[in-house]
Amino acid sequence: MGTEKIRSCANFIENSKPYFAMIILQFGYAGMNIITKLSLNGGMSHYVLVVYRHVFATIAIAPFAIIFERKAQPKITFSIFMQIFLLALLGPVIDQNFYYAGLKLTSPTFSCAISNMLPAMTFVIAILCRMEKINMKKLRCQAKVIGTMLTVAGAMLMTLYKGPIVELFWRTKDPLHSKDNTTNITTSSSNDTWFLGSILLIISTLAWASLFVLQAKAIETYKNHQLTLTSLVCFFGTLLAFATTLVMEHKDSVWTIGWDMNLLASAYAGIVTSSTAYYVQGLVMRKKGPVFTTSFSPLMMIIVAFMGSFILAEQIFLGSVIGSILVIIGLYSVLWGKHKEQVVENKVAPDDKPLPIKGARVNGNKETISESIDQFSEAKSYQKGEPTISVVIINCNIS
Repeated sequence: MGTEKIRSCANFIENSKPYFAMIILQFGYAGMNIITKLSLNGGMSHYVLVVYRHVFATIAIAPFAIIFERKAQPKITFSIFMQIFLLALLGPVIDQNFYYAGLKLTSPTFSCAISNMLPAMTFVIAILCRMEKINMKKLRCQAKVIGTMLTVAGAMLMTLYKGPIVELFWRTKDPLHSKDNTTNITTSSSNDTWFLGSILLIISTLAWASLFVLQAKAIETYKNHQLTLTSLVCFFGTLLAFATTLVMEHKDSVWTIGWDMNLLASAYAGIVTSSTAYYVQGLVMRKKGPVFTTSFSPLMMIIVAFMGSFILAEQIFLGSVIGSILVIIGLYSVLWGKHKEQVVENKVAPDDKPLPIKGARVNGNKETISESIDQFSEAKSYQKGEPTISVVIINCNIS
């Protein structure tokens, strides 16, 4: 009994690792949203922030790749190089620059709410890439499609409708939280900048979803060298982000950084949400797939809502609340459909799998009879541990 309990406990811990890993990552992402919002409000260029972020990420992860994965490295072909290049382009350049620009124009909670479209977008891209199949006669497929539509509808509602401010019960009536001081809370409260920020965040989320789908493909090559893959993505991301910054920023002063919030934001985002997050997400994705990896984003929104209300005195609007509810309902509708699909596949696979049959028809020839006996031997050891039916039909017509 004692051995069985230990084994059961060990299995539980092993199966729970992906869940704990993704939950911890959401806290890391939530902290990044708050810290970078303070840095961006302080005047730091988001282009420069992306460059410094990936400098820190490369420095943090590359030594581990050199030490632990320097042997038997996959050969970098043109196809693999293009995969790494696109990962660096989608992540550091498109996703993060658009996300930071949208974050600066909106708020951390709103940015996280828009990011909840990620699983639905990943699902749509997976369908276009033929990684997912749709059969509208099945309830699970209907749930995935309806959930995707609800997620998009919720995001559009948050984008087009702001509504009145929702007063949270833990906020007090002090000068920091009063309505007369809303201009001190964010620098972008107008409808025009809010709408532009929403569009930028949607583009960012689309790039992020594309990155997950492409990363799932790249992991097949770097199955045992994920530290190396992460290092290469961060390194190429640094180069591409640096080139983008040179084009977009023409003042030398934007590169100045000291022992302040800008340095903290760069180091935190690079070490926690780039190098560590890329690596951990790769491990989880390898085991559970991209849809599971993206299913924890609502937790980040809840964490940021609490932290943003306390630290930034952030305002939460009715449109964001209603839209977030639609997004979460749609999100878990997609996840429910995906879970049911996996359950069905797991049940069908062992039961409906046909028994391997090895057959040979031989007609009165000594050599072919010998070949059929060899086939019989191969059939006998077709797969270890599986029942095998081996059939050898010998017709000897002797005249």
